[in-house]
This record gives sequence, structure tokens and C-alpha cells, in this order.
Amino acid sequence: MKFSFVTLPDYPLQESIEHIKLADELGFYGCYAADETWHKDLYVLFAAAASSTEQIRLGPSLAPIALREPTQVAQAVATLDELTGGRAECVISIGNFSLLAQYGLDWTGIKTLSRVKEAHEVMRTFLDTGALTFEGEFYKYDGLFTFARPVQEKLPLLIGALRGPRSFEAAGELSDGTHAFAQYSKEACDYMVEHLRIGAERAGRNWRNLDIAVWNVFAIGPDSEKAKAAAQTIGAFYIPAMAVEQMERHGVSQADVQPILDAFGDGDVQGAIDAMTPDIAEKLSVAGTPEEVVDKIKSEIEPSGVNHFVACITDSFLLNAFTERDIEVPDVAGQLQLIHDQVMPAFD
Repeated sequence: MKFSFVTLPDYPLQESIEHIKLADELGFYGCYAADETWHKDLYVLFAAAASSTEQIRLGPSLAPIALREPTQVAQAVATLDELTGGRAECVISIGNFSLLAQYGLDWTGIKTLSRVKEAHEVMRTFLDTGALTFEGEFYKYDGLFTFARPVQEKLPLLIGALRGPRSFEAAGELSDGTHAFAQYSKEACDYMVEHLRIGAERAGRNWRNLDIAVWNVFAIGPDSEKAKAAAQTIGAFYIPAMAVEQMERHGVSQADVQPILDAFGDGDVQGAIDAMTPDIAEKLSVAGTPEEVVDKIKSEIEPSGVNHFVACITDSFLLNAFTERDIEVPDVAGQLQLIHDQVMPAFD
């Protein structure tokens, strides 16, 4: 099992760089960030961290091809690959539906999966060759070229998947794997891996060679109650991004989360947080003491064939910034250290 973490680039930038440097020293596989307008620019952050790190892999998880043109994503990632000496990766998808709505885009009318698959083909070609002549349903290029060339012979390009089954199968068939948002239960992980396998085998590929990652809301600390309260508080913000089918694979119904959705719809952030019950949070996060975290990963996530855990770390800074609530949990550095000291060894 590989361990990585998500940085939400909302901290003072020097602090974010220090987090990445520490994760590099501790042997984390990767650091990822969402390419979303809500946050500071991940490419600038990772470029700044490149010279201060040696092994950790860096890149977007995910890059929204509905908002950012695929060849420009490829250009940015290839440039980052040169800066890092061949440590860049890229996960693409259509993007965060809430963000798309703020741009006035109706995701239901833009053929999301077909567009992502075509964007992947465009980016794979552009990354591999540096030149592109292409005429598809969504993208057209005539003699486009770039001097932005990756150091890696084949820069990893993954498809972010969410609800399935077609998105998981596409990831297995076409890409180097998937980062799947919010997959916490054995049922959800089994479903994801099964459809990833179907797609890979359809293309004559070995699914076990793919990067199969879960991207999960996370909090760890010596006080179980506080860590779970932190995940419960921040986890409410992720409910609108989850599909009904996805929640049902975690034993959570539409009726369970409707009060959260209604509160957000009314602009009542505190009401949405209050409606996020401990039971829902327990099902839709990985949080608690190191022992509890290890147990959940071993019992619910690892058996399916997931080989990469990506922790979206929740700490006091984020809680206060998003909700103005104070819950005493270790900061990002402290949680990275706990993962290294007490979680990673259980998966050697």
C-alpha cells in the first residue's frame, strides 16, 4: 500500500512547502492537490516545492478538463515533470460539479465521460510526442506542438472516477489507474476495483499493475473523539459531490443527507455541518486513532485490491478557515508524522 496526501493549497504557501518537504523526508509516495479556483494555484506551489524535495511525486488530483483545456494541462504537467526531474503525475476528470455550476456550466449536458476519454487521448498523445493533429467530437488541433516535454518516458496520466461503473471501467481500460474520491466501505471499494478490472481486461491489461487509489477525507490523532469530530465537520462539504449510488454503497441514503443538501442550498453552512451526523461521518471518512485508521484501511479498503491510500488531511487550520470551529487535532505535520510512525508500518 502506497501512502500519499492531499494538500488543500489554502495554507500560507511556505507552510504548504514545509508540509511537502516533510512528507518527502518521511517517504510518502505523492502529494496531490485539486486544480480548483477556490484554492491557490497548485502548479505554482509544486514548482516552488520541486527544488526542496527529492522523491515525492507531485501533480493535480484532479485537473478539471471542463475548465482547463487538456493540452494546457499537459503543458503544465510536462513542465512540472522537468522541474522535479521526472516526478510529476496527473489525474483528470470533468471537475467538481459545484465549481462548474459557479461557472454557469451544466455538467449534465456536456457528455462528461466521453469528453474525459477524449481529453485523455489528446493529453496522452501530446505528452508522449509533443505534437498533435487531431479531430474529435470535443477537441480539434492542426499541427499543435510544444517545447514542454516530460522527463519520464511515460508520465502517469490517470482518470479520476466517482460513481461508476463506466468511469471506473474507462480508467482501467485507457489510463494508468484512478484516484477515486470518497471510497470508504468494502462494498464501495470492491465495486470500484471490479469495474476497473473489467475495463483493464477488456483492453488486455493487467489491472494489478495500475495505480488504484482512494482519495478520502481523513483525520488522525491520539484523541479518537476529536479526530472523528474533525472529519465529521469538514466531511459535510464533500456530500454535495457524491452521487446517490455512491452513498448507497456506504449504507447512506439520499434521505440521510437531504438535510445537509437543503442547508447548503439555503446558504446555511453551519446548518449543513450540524446535519452531518456522527453515523454518516463514520461511514464517509477515515478518522480516529492510528489503531482505528489501520483497522479501517485493513478491513474495508485494502482487501479489494486498492494499492494506494491518499489522505485528504483535516487539521485545525482548515476547520477554522472553513467553519470557524476549533477542534484540537494535530496539524498537517503532526498527522503526517503519525501516519509514518504508526500507520505505514502496518502495511510493509
